[in-house]
Amino acid sequence: MFEEKNWEQEFKTRLEKHYNEMRWLYMELYHNDEQAFDYFLNMLYQYYSERSPLLKDWDQARELVPDWYKGNEMLGMLMYTNCFAGNLKGVREHLDYIQECGVNYLHLMPLLESPKDRGDGGYAVSNFRKVQPELGTMEDLAALGDECHSLGMCVCIDFVMNHTSEDHEWAKRARAGEKEYQDRYFFYDDWDIPNQFEKTVPQVFPTTAPGNFSWCEEAGKVVMTTFYPYQWDLNYANPTVFNDMTADMLNLCNHGVDIVRLDATPYIWKELGTNCRNLPQVHTLVRLMHMASDIVCPGTLLLGEVVMEPKEVVPYFGTVEKPECHMLYNVTTMASLWHTVATKDVRLLRHQMDTVFELPKQYTFLNYLRCHDDIGWGLDYKYLKQFGIEEVPHKKYLNDYLRGLGDFGSDCRGELYNDDPRLGDARLCGTTASLCGIEAAEYEQNDWKLDRAIRLDLMLHAFMFVQSGIPVLYSGDEIGQKNDYDYHNDPIKCEDSRYLHRGDLRWDEVARRNDPSSREGRIFGGLQELIEIRREYGVFEGEARTWTIETYNNHVLGIGRYYKGEKLIALFNFSDGEQTAWISEVEDYYNLVTGEHCLAENYRLEPYGFVWLMTSFNRKRPMRKVPAIKAEAVKAEEVKTEEVKAEEVKAEAPAEKPAAKKPAAKKPARKKAAPKKEVKAAEAPAAEAPAAEEKPEAAPEKPAKKAAAKRTRKPAAKKAEAAPVKAEEKAAAEPAAEEKPEA
Repeated sequence: MFEEKNWEQEFKTRLEKHYNEMRWLYMELYHNDEQAFDYFLNMLYQYYSERSPLLKDWDQARELVPDWYKGNEMLGMLMYTNCFAGNLKGVREHLDYIQECGVNYLHLMPLLESPKDRGDGGYAVSNFRKVQPELGTMEDLAALGDECHSLGMCVCIDFVMNHTSEDHEWAKRARAGEKEYQDRYFFYDDWDIPNQFEKTVPQVFPTTAPGNFSWCEEAGKVVMTTFYPYQWDLNYANPTVFNDMTADMLNLCNHGVDIVRLDATPYIWKELGTNCRNLPQVHTLVRLMHMASDIVCPGTLLLGEVVMEPKEVVPYFGTVEKPECHMLYNVTTMASLWHTVATKDVRLLRHQMDTVFELPKQYTFLNYLRCHDDIGWGLDYKYLKQFGIEEVPHKKYLNDYLRGLGDFGSDCRGELYNDDPRLGDARLCGTTASLCGIEAAEYEQNDWKLDRAIRLDLMLHAFMFVQSGIPVLYSGDEIGQKNDYDYHNDPIKCEDSRYLHRGDLRWDEVARRNDPSSREGRIFGGLQELIEIRREYGVFEGEARTWTIETYNNHVLGIGRYYKGEKLIALFNFSDGEQTAWISEVEDYYNLVTGEHCLAENYRLEPYGFVWLMTSFNRKRPMRKVPAIKAEAVKAEEVKTEEVKAEEVKAEAPAEKPAAKKPAAKKPARKKAAPKKEVKAAEAPAAEAPAAEEKPEAAPEKPAKKAAAKRTRKPAAKKAEAAPVKAEEKAAAEPAAEEKPEA
């Protein structure tokens, strides 16, 4: 087919596999432009031939194992190069720490050249062939990639393909009046056509950057700027734009990049009379880019940034025969998770997980708690409406609760982003630790609050690890790093509250990661244990069968997993009080964290507690051994601090709760689980806190066994921490307390 071309056979073989489909899609999109297509093919061979022998070895290995990224050993970490270690050389110097975290997938946030004062955190690229000077060079990027590969790690960076900075060479020449370069963007002589677009195209930032167009004074024309006025949208209806941008992407791959994050994927095709989102041509472009990488650098992955409901993002995976993105973000689950933290009601999250679990197993999601961006409240409000929840007031409740405002007794600390009072809409910023209450607890020097906040932090990570796909940590979360308020004093950053969670990594705090008595050590050690368990057991493989479990308690989420004879029951308590999961599994289980044998029935969970219960139908499968020294150390620490905590509770009793002496009670945990009196439903608006469901009549609970008191991870801390909660906090922020079914 390509006899006249002096191309290497390996390249020809790969191209032949995709040629017919590639040609058909390209010609349909670009109106049979043979010259542009021929240029495209020659460009692909150029980047194939420039690829280093070492990278070609990686390509061949990944061709043999195309699903190399789908195993339960994958763990990502997202970071800004400058925040983590100053520059790319600094990242190389700290690869040992990244390895220590268990990370083998390193995502470097935008690092290509962009204006400092109009850079949008690196998402306004002025040169796709140059690293931001203070971060290093393209050679530094390649050297980092080589070293990561030698350590079994892969590298991901962002590719901002929807737009360029107004300082990009194309934009400069367009501003100067060159028609060829104006055609690479969307330029109009007057506002007639832009005004027609505005009738159907939503605004991304209605308060900070209203509208979708800006006036270019130098050119005397109007230019499309969907995001910010200094970010000019590229016109992918022009084949030159697609050819050159694909070349820029492949150049990054030739510098050691294994995973390309396609920023703002749904926006890249514009058409008058539409909302310019998710148009069919977008899928054609992504499919062409997928085939281009398969030919030049097979094994390279495309990660799509598609912020929509799971069912709506599915088309971006393509099909088995014609795949598009290899991976997508699990955005809605992340937002639903923080909704659950604020409401303490798991019904929406369970509904969300049921939706995800129904999807084919070949789809790979990236799961995360926090990232560089804000939390947008794109929840399933149609589902929530049955509980009396309305979108606008509920968004306000979530933002108030997660900022620690109102009379909800919340210890969360966050800030609003892109607040739009006109629409009653705003997004939220903050680190995982600060949103879990760690910042407030340390400020108050309140040990029992800190214990509770750390337990919530670890529980949320345990939930993330039990999902199928690739879990991704946000740099700093591994030590519980708090919000950074210094951005308020920076004239460039102060208008963007997302810098609240984009602070520099505190290496002085990292140094305490091995101190089990410190906040950093407790979180780091807890996460490492969960990461180790996840990699050890096949039940965490992406191909595992997954389902949600009915717990008959709206505070407790249950998830089941099954894979090749291994069954996992995972329970998560989103309440700040003790709760029971009214389950009854017939097999014998053991706690994957503590190693203790137990029954998976009527399981009691401490406030913000979780448990991973495992049973194996493979008789040869040995039970995981857990060093006894860890349990003893925890117990000793609890005994040591018990008197101190009791004094704190006593001192705070007048302000916190009249019954502050309750923690001193020595009743067994199992007896405490069966309140005789009915607890009144929460008095908060029904929209924020739906009442808990009641389990149907059931048989009386079995007598507690000797090991019952050990079912929770830290039983001693449980008693001291559950009581000092304001009565009005529970009434305002929590759904109705669980009720034990009548005997």
